[in-house]
Amino acid sequence: MSQYISNPEEARSYQSRYRILYIFVGLTMLVFISRLFWLQIVIGTELRNFSEKNRVKQNKIYSPRGLILDREGGILVENLSGFEVIISPQYITDKNELAKIIGPVMGYTPQRVVDRINRSLKINGPFSVIRIKENLTREEVFRLKQLRMTVPGLEIRESILRAYPLQDNGAQLLGYVGEISRRELSQLNQKRLPGQVVFNQGDIVGKSGLEELLDDKIRGTDGVRFIQVDAHGRETVTKIPNIYGEQIRDLEPVYGNNATLTIDKDLQTAAYDSFEKNEKIGSLIAMKSNGEILAWINTPSFNPNDFATEIPAKTWNQLITNPFKPLRNKAIQDHFSPGSTFKPFVGLAALQDGIITDKTVVYSPGRMFFGGRPYHDHNRAGHGYVTIYSAMEKSSNIFFYQLGIKLGIDKMYDYISLLGLGSRTGIELPREVPGLMPNSVWKKNNRGEEWQPGENLSVAIGQSYVSVTPLQMAVAYNAIATEGKVVRPMLIKKVTDNEGNTLLEQFPSIVRDVSQPQNSGAHIEPKNFKIIKEAMRRVANGSTGTARHWKVPGVEMAGKTGTAQVQNFSADQIYTSCKERPMQSRHHGWYIAWAPWDNPEIVVAVLALHGCSGNTAAAPIVRDVVEAYYKKYHPGIVEAAAKKPGSKVIPPKIKVEEIND
Repeated sequence: MSQYISNPEEARSYQSRYRILYIFVGLTMLVFISRLFWLQIVIGTELRNFSEKNRVKQNKIYSPRGLILDREGGILVENLSGFEVIISPQYITDKNELAKIIGPVMGYTPQRVVDRINRSLKINGPFSVIRIKENLTREEVFRLKQLRMTVPGLEIRESILRAYPLQDNGAQLLGYVGEISRRELSQLNQKRLPGQVVFNQGDIVGKSGLEELLDDKIRGTDGVRFIQVDAHGRETVTKIPNIYGEQIRDLEPVYGNNATLTIDKDLQTAAYDSFEKNEKIGSLIAMKSNGEILAWINTPSFNPNDFATEIPAKTWNQLITNPFKPLRNKAIQDHFSPGSTFKPFVGLAALQDGIITDKTVVYSPGRMFFGGRPYHDHNRAGHGYVTIYSAMEKSSNIFFYQLGIKLGIDKMYDYISLLGLGSRTGIELPREVPGLMPNSVWKKNNRGEEWQPGENLSVAIGQSYVSVTPLQMAVAYNAIATEGKVVRPMLIKKVTDNEGNTLLEQFPSIVRDVSQPQNSGAHIEPKNFKIIKEAMRRVANGSTGTARHWKVPGVEMAGKTGTAQVQNFSADQIYTSCKERPMQSRHHGWYIAWAPWDNPEIVVAVLALHGCSGNTAAAPIVRDVVEAYYKKYHPGIVEAAAKKPGSKVIPPKIKVEEIND
């Protein structure tokens, strides 16, 4: 039998170690008890609230953007209600498996769903909800709601789709909306002033045109709804008691304000239909004489409704690869040579400078030589002896070549720049280009070369360095029509809230009256405007006028056609048929006119890209818009005039080479 002998001395040697162990255990228990006291008693209520809030999901209620209306209250841009399917990224465990489940329900391939998820994560980050598809059908909504029980994070929610009833018509002007990108989120929030609404991921913002310009005014304020969710992010049926006081409370969305434009929907439609009917591409500005824009066209165009949902990759690729750039607002973003539509400005300068009078006669052959180089008229046979009236009516190049020689570039610049060429018009839209009205200083500073005398001839007929936008030309022609008043074009009449209260209102304004001396001392006397107006009246109504075939019954217009070369041609190619050339080598056609000629109400500028001539390509569109204007605002005049014997105008078939302007 084994025996254990107790050794008191040995036991006493361990007592100090036991004390250390007891102290350590005691301190540990004290720490645990103190921590529990802190968590349960001191901050217990706060932690309970925090825990409860984890069961609550905050859903944003998107505010409808304000309407965009025409001058008479007609709808140009509106909203439609619908449904969209979204996924919360934190619930995605296997995106490929998820795509296989929900893709077929929406008519999407699994890869398309995966691509949308990846794209959203890349652009918006890992915390923003992912929109899988917008504008769901009823059947898709029903089937997706059934899947919610087995797919964590899947949610169907109401959405508001921006709708553009005019579709392609006016798309570059009205613009489109889209989900804010990560880059835009940072940029836009940096511009916020204290108290202004901050942008968040997933917000819909204006991306271009008036949607972008008016975004702050028409976007409204989103609301918030709090719902109770389970561990899978699904809404539960248990009613949430308001245990959080004022901290958590549903907020109703505040609707955006409405914007009323100067645009006339009927004229906008007539202008677009005319472009379609005549199968032309280009740009149009129709403007009242006070500067209010009535119609704004760019073709080819795009359908902004495609951007309200996910734009198909094929559609996007077609838009960005189209050589005629349908996404660009040609009326202000692109500049072009004005061709013979520049001649009225040169005529004004020559009259004001005393180089000619309305009685001066100049011989205009088919060509002339300057510096050993031949300069051709568009009419191979020439025009004989002409005055400013007949030279404008027939669009004699030789006449204006000689004016260019006598004036020189700097005098042309001094007078013509007064009308706004080479400067932005001040339209509300962003990204307007100034174009160019050159002078000798400009060339020296930008080209490092002296101005050459031969360049005066090219400038005098609207070629060389001269570049303009359709909007600039409308403003400048309106200044001739009103005998010196350069107006600021405007698009936005007013912004009102949903109760009809006016928050912003704009009125027409005159930038300057060039019939009065300006800071430079230059001006153009009213008598000279009258001479040019009469000359331009003959363009539209004279027996040899280049636009005589496009009259509106009962309406006497004034204007000028123009043909702008897009490339230089050798002497043996000048008179070859324009239509036989490749599309990209064909001339641009201009026609700019106002009506009535002596007391202008409306000016219309049309640029027909690669249309070969203003007479055949642009003038028919101007005629259609002016006719639509008169039928709406002066009913009976056109109809009554058309019934008079011999008054009906039947345009004959015209060869481009017969009247090349």
